[in-house]
This record gives sequence, structure tokens and C-alpha cells, in this order.
Amino acid sequence: MNDMIKIIGAKENNLKNINLEIPKNKLIVFTGLSGSGKSTLAFGTLYAEGQRRYIESLSAYARQFLDKVGKPDVDKIEGLTPAIAIDQKTTSKNPRSTVGTITEIYDYLRLLYARIGIQHCHQCGKKISSMNTEDIISEILKFPKGAKIILYAPLVREKKGTYADLLENLRNKGYIRAQIDGVLVRLDEDIELSKTKKHTIKLVIDRLEIQEDLLSRLASDIEKGLEESFGEIELEVLNNEELGLNKHYHYSIHSACFDCKISFMPLEPLSFSFNSPKGACEACDGLGIRYTLDMKKIIDENLSIENGAVKTMYGFNKSYYYKFLIAFCEQNEIPTKIPFFELNEEQKRLVLYGNAKTIDFFWKRNRLKRTFEGVIKIAYDILKDDKDLNEYMSEKICKDCNAHRLKPESLAVKVANKGLGEILDMSIENSSAFFSKESNFDYLNTQQKLIAKPILKEINERLFFLFDVGLGYLSLGRDARTISGGEAQRIRIASQIGSGLSGVMYVLDEPSIGLHERDTAKLIKTLRNLQQKGNTLIVVEHDKMTIEEADFIVDIGPKAGKFGGEVVFSGTYKELLKSKSETALYMNRKKQISWQKNRKQEHYLEVKNVNINNISNLNAKFPLQNLVAITGVSGSGKSSLILQTLLPFAQESLNHAKKVKKLGGVEIEGLEQLDKVIYLDQSPIGRTPRSNPATYTGVMDEIRNLFAATKEAKVRGYKAGRFSFNVKGGRCEKCSGDGEIKIEMHFLPDVMVICDTCNGKRYNEATLEIKYKDKNISDILKMSVLEAYEFFSSVPKIRQKLETLVKVGLNYLTLGQNATTLSGGEAQRIKLAKELSRSDTGKTLYILDEPTTGLHFEDVNKLICVLQHLVDLKNSVFVIEHNLDVIKNADYIIDMGPEGGVKGGKIIASGNVEKVAKEHKKTGSYTGYYLNLELKSAKN
Repeated sequence: MNDMIKIIGAKENNLKNINLEIPKNKLIVFTGLSGSGKSTLAFGTLYAEGQRRYIESLSAYARQFLDKVGKPDVDKIEGLTPAIAIDQKTTSKNPRSTVGTITEIYDYLRLLYARIGIQHCHQCGKKISSMNTEDIISEILKFPKGAKIILYAPLVREKKGTYADLLENLRNKGYIRAQIDGVLVRLDEDIELSKTKKHTIKLVIDRLEIQEDLLSRLASDIEKGLEESFGEIELEVLNNEELGLNKHYHYSIHSACFDCKISFMPLEPLSFSFNSPKGACEACDGLGIRYTLDMKKIIDENLSIENGAVKTMYGFNKSYYYKFLIAFCEQNEIPTKIPFFELNEEQKRLVLYGNAKTIDFFWKRNRLKRTFEGVIKIAYDILKDDKDLNEYMSEKICKDCNAHRLKPESLAVKVANKGLGEILDMSIENSSAFFSKESNFDYLNTQQKLIAKPILKEINERLFFLFDVGLGYLSLGRDARTISGGEAQRIRIASQIGSGLSGVMYVLDEPSIGLHERDTAKLIKTLRNLQQKGNTLIVVEHDKMTIEEADFIVDIGPKAGKFGGEVVFSGTYKELLKSKSETALYMNRKKQISWQKNRKQEHYLEVKNVNINNISNLNAKFPLQNLVAITGVSGSGKSSLILQTLLPFAQESLNHAKKVKKLGGVEIEGLEQLDKVIYLDQSPIGRTPRSNPATYTGVMDEIRNLFAATKEAKVRGYKAGRFSFNVKGGRCEKCSGDGEIKIEMHFLPDVMVICDTCNGKRYNEATLEIKYKDKNISDILKMSVLEAYEFFSSVPKIRQKLETLVKVGLNYLTLGQNATTLSGGEAQRIKLAKELSRSDTGKTLYILDEPTTGLHFEDVNKLICVLQHLVDLKNSVFVIEHNLDVIKNADYIIDMGPEGGVKGGKIIASGNVEKVAKEHKKTGSYTGYYLNLELKSAKN
């Protein structure tokens, strides 16, 4: 009993009173069709109950600070261990988060550089050395005669406190003045400092004027100052502008560059923190980027000024600025009826930057006189308080720190001849090789080696684990906002391995997402390491290799939605192959995904001169009216080529009907063969419970019209709006059409209770009295897509939209299912269904990013059928994908590599499936290698 987790009576969501026993300390895979109940059993039942039990063991005071988890609908779970969920939620949206910070490696790097780093001058690059008292005196005496200076001893820098004892001690020593937070004060006055605010305190040692007989007095002052401040002196030149000097100077007995006359602060970990004023680049405040107005977003050069070329001065609520601009153009003889790009350079300059002339113009019968300061200045003024400012801004790399986020002084510090910026730019694979090479640190003395040893151990372990889960292509300086859900999940897996915990139940959600077949093997090895530490791993997964390697498999089905929720198989892989479940039929190849059409390549889209991320001077040809798979190992450049280059170019050129020939140096030929581009990603179809498949696809509009057309509705005067749960009139006002009411609990989770007025039906009684074929509007929303498809079979507009949802494998969803409960894969397929329901032109480019995410083999089969249908209609479909079932059914493959990161960015293989598979040894294509194995297995 102690070796098993026993689930009794699991009924959460669509689970049908499941009883199940699973072994502890094993690698267990939950699989089954999309929507069958895998995630509900793994996350909604096992993990939720594990979390609930842990939280309930804490005090009421502690519970208020933790996420609250409600009790899942299960009778009993025995043998449950503490649970940790590792899902695919993006790690951070904070622009200050990087791969280095979220893995904690950056914290160890800061400590390493602070303790054994060698300071270099950021101006001349020379190694810096210490100054003594004589050096400081000599430097000050070089100032021109007549220079009026104040000598300070810096005592406190940006620290909280009242410092009453410090100030009293200075008074007792006979000191008269100090500079506190930039203000000179007398110490004999009452000084009260806020203990919650940061303060900077500098003691005034003396006020001097540089003269010939100053040596003895200056020497005494310097000795006093160095003693009070533990080795530092600051100097302020009062008449600096008159003498052509800097205002402030800093001297230290600790370190200085004598050639550049610069002193340096002692190193500490905060010197390398971009979240602290001590380390952050002052130009970008430690972000590594600066936000600037994007002229392309402000000015549409294809339009004339009269037709809205200047977007910030045209349209609703902007007529004043438009009138102002037209008056300025008239006075300066700037044409307003021709496209902006046809203006000469001087005319463009005047529009952008204005001039000093006064403009007379009438506004609402008032004669105004204004100076036109130019589009750029006015745009800043208009947008500075605008929440949509980002719409007109672009991120640009900070030139001062080159995106490394730190001050020049910090970036100049070196360990093993490498600055911290260089380390952050390295791939994790190269960083791991650098820090694990002991000879790189031979220059350290015995004491430094003792200090560095435990720090290097922590860095090396974390880098190794990251490399081991297939993330060797990432760099430590990579912005966390650009990390995919799959990458974030694998980072967390690596972190958990490093934690060394045992006796834990880890629940993972498709960790193989975004991984090439080559890297999946590495991932499985890593999962094994975690399991062999004495942990139970429950992995929701569809990947063949992971299923094959599992110790125990639970197959949920037999179908999806209300037709699923049952355990159709549980046991070992060998036992699975003998069963008759959908998963087993695909694993033993009794069912195969075969939609190969062998289309010819006649028309092409050519992308030239691509330079982005790890891609350099790349040219690529994509056949149109084909299903094209863009493949390659993680980080090889697939997204850079398709999503960051081809997609935005095509969207601007086609969807906005602009005659754009070039964009950032990139050229694309062949776009005239297309009329629009559609990108289908996995972002939610809505962020509130009010969004659902019916509203998103437009089915709800047709259903509301149908109900409004019934005899009873016409008699009562009900319009279509009466049947909307988003507006007043027909909805239940107690729950505002949600069907549920949230009850806030003090120490317990918020509880969602069924509305006692409408009983969860969303509508008031009068609305529910209107029926179509004996079903009211609430009954319709509770139908599955398949049920609704059959119910509305005689209504063409509704049937057509629902048919597309059935085709993409979403027949199990209910029409009113909350958008917040849909997976990314389901959201993507709903978007695909919506596009399929529209009239087709046969000239559309569809771009999909890993559409097989979260899909079972049977669902993949349906998806490929849909994609092939789109191509049959003469459309072009480009798919970024790792799934071999999709790749082997593509008409054409573009394989990028050979590796990820700096070793990628090239097209190493292209052509039809047979060619890429056959030539894998010659091209070095990992995709070709695994494709070759797959084709051989399929034949057998």
C-alpha cells in the first residue's frame, strides 16, 4: 500500500468516478485524446489535492499568503506525497528577468565577479591599481590655481535609517557641516531623517581654494577624510564651468586608473546587479533596451498628409493637430496631396522637426498663433499620458551598455579574461564548457581558489542541468519574456533537479513541447534522474518516445469531453501494445497518419538577405500551394525566419495593402501571388469567462438571430440582443449572465457557487421561455459541438461553422465552455476553425507554430487532414513543427540547423520528405535522421 497512490471516486470535470492505482517513485505517463480528462486527473485532482493537504497543514496566518486550492471532486486519495506542478506558464513578463536571473545563476555570477574579479578601466582597458594618500594629494594639487573645492568624506550611500548616532558622533568630533541627500546642512541644527527612506551622507572636511602653500593643510584634510570614510574622498569644484573642469571627482585608496584619473569603488555583488543603482546602466536603468518613437508607426509614407500620413495628427479627437499641421504645410509650401515619401528631404525635415516661425490658423472660430515644433515633439506631448504609447514605440538596444544592462565600470571587471557581458552572451553550452575548464582559473592564488570553488560548483551544476534538458542554445542574458512555455518548463525541471528533493510527486504538462526528437532523448534522461532521486513523476504527454520509456502508462478515453473521462488502460508499455485503445493502435502502427499528397513545387516565395538573431545573410525559397514544414532543433532559427521576418513582412504588405518593397533590409519576392496572411498561434481566444467557442466563432450570433426569429420572440418583441448574456435585458442580473457567483472567503479559497436565481442558466425566466425545437438558449450553450452540429443540421449558417469545429477535432467542447479553461492547442484549433468557416480565396498564406501541441495521435490525424484540405484549395500552409507525423506528410521541408544558437541559423536541408530523409548523412540533418527511421518503421 505504501508503494502505491490510490485514487477512489475521481469525478472532477468529465471524470467518470475513476478508481486507479499508480506506483510511486516511477515515471508515469498519462495519455489519451485531447479533452479526455488527462490534465483533470493529473493537475485538477492529484496535484490539487496534494497542494490542498499541504496548505491545510499550515496555520491560518500562513495560509493567507499562499495560493488557495479548492478541494477536488474525489472521494479519497491514499498514499499521496507532497506535490509540485511544472506546467507551461511563461516564467515572467518582467523585462528585468533573464534566463540567468530565473535560474539563479546570475546571483552566483555576481558573487564570483565581486570576490575574484579583476577591475579594468572602462575607458583605456588597463588593469587598475590602488592609490595612496600621496597620489590623491598629488592629483588634487594639479588642479588650476583659483579652483574652489569642497572635500567630502562619503559615509553613507543610498541606505535607510535615521543615523542619529552617526550625526551625534560627528558633532562630538567637532565637525560643522555635512551634505545630506544633496543638501548642505549644519550639524549643530536639529536633523531628523526618515528611517524608511534611503539617504546619502557626506561629511564636509574642508573648503579650499587651490594655492601654492596648500600642501600641509591639504595633506591633513586628506588624512582626516580617508580615516572617516575608510579610504575614500570626494571632491566638488564650485567654479568648475569657469575653469573647464568636471563638477565631481572621486578618489580611493582602494583602486584607480592613473592614466585616466579615475577612481573605482570597491567591488560588491550589487556592483553587478542591474536592479540596483550601484550596478545598473544609467542610460537604460538596467533594462538593456530603450524605448523610442518608431517613425514607421507614426508616419505612413504611402499616404499623403491630407489622407492621414501622420497618424498621431489624424482621426478621432486629433482634428486640432491636423488643422495645425495643414496650416504649417501651407505656410512652408509643403505639398499635402502627394504620398509622404515623394516629399524632398527638407520638406520631410520640416514636418518632423518644425521651425521657429509662428503659424496663424483658425480653430473653432478662434484665431490661434503657435510655433510648430514638429511631429516628433508633438507626438511625445500627445502620447506621454497615453496608455497606448507602446503602440507607437519600439525597443532599441541601449548603446551605452550594448544590452548588457550594467555600468561600464562593472562590465570592465574580468574573471579569466572574460567580462560579465561576454559570459551573458555565451550560449549555456559554451558557458558550461568555460566554467568547467579548470585551467581557466589557474591564475588565481590559493585564497582566491578557496573563495571561487563553492561558487563555481553551483554555477557548473546549474549550467549542466540546463544543458541536459536541451536548453544549451539559450544564453544567460536572454530576456525571459522571449522564452516559450516549453522552455520555461524545462528551466524549472532543471532547477528541481538541482534542488535535490526526494519523496515528491512532480506533475508535468507535456515537457517535450518545442523539442526536436534529438533533444527529447536528453529530456527523458533528465526526467529519469529526477525520478531516481526517489520521486514520483506524472507526465501528461503524447510523445511516442516518452510513452515508450515510461514505467507505467495510464490511457484516458475512450473519446473526448463527455465521451471520455474513463481509464481505458493502465499498465506497462508492453501491455499497452496488446490493448485496443486509440493510443495503442497508433503505437503498434495498426493505425497510421498518412496524408502525403506529393504535390509539385511550381510557384515560390523568396525571402532574401535575412539578418536577425543567429541568422546571417540567409536566402530561402518557400514553395506556394504546398504544405511546408519548417523544422530543426530548438534554437536553430525557425521562429526567427518565419515569425520574426516573413510573418511581419507579409502582414504589412498583404493585410494592410501597402506597396512595401523592403523592410529592414529584407526582400521578399512572390507576395503578389497571395492576397492575405493568417497567423494562428496558441494565445487565448478570450481572457474572461464570457468568451467561449460559440462567441468566438460567431455561432452565437447566428443562434441569437434564430431565437429572435421564433414566433414567440416576435410576439414579445424580443430582438437578438435579448439572447446575449453580456448585456442587460435577457440575462440574469444577479450573476450578470455568468451563471456563477464568486464568494470571497477570508482564509479559504474563493468559492464559485451556482447562481440561485437562474440555477446556472445565465438568463432570466422570460428569456428561457423562448424555445427552438423544445430547447432554450441555455440548453443550447450546454450542448457539445457534435450535439449542436446534429441539432442544427437544417440551419446552413450554423451547421457550416460547427462543421469546421468538428473537422479540427473539437467536437467534444461545449458551446458555452469558458475560454479560460481551454488549452493553447484548443484555442489554436478554434482559430483555425473560424478561418475555415470563412469564404476561401485560394490565395491565403496560413502560418502555424507547432499546431500539434497538446494533440493525441488521433487529433493530429484530423489536423493534418484539415491542413491538406486548405492546400487542396490552392492555399499555402507553412508549419513550424517537430512532430514527425506532420513532417512526413508535408510536401516540402526546410530544415534549419545544424545546431541551436550561434551554431544554427542556416538551411541545411530542403526538399521533399524522401530527399531530406535519404540525404541526412550528407547534410548532417537531425530531422532527416529521425525521419529516415520513421519512414522505415512505417513500411515495416
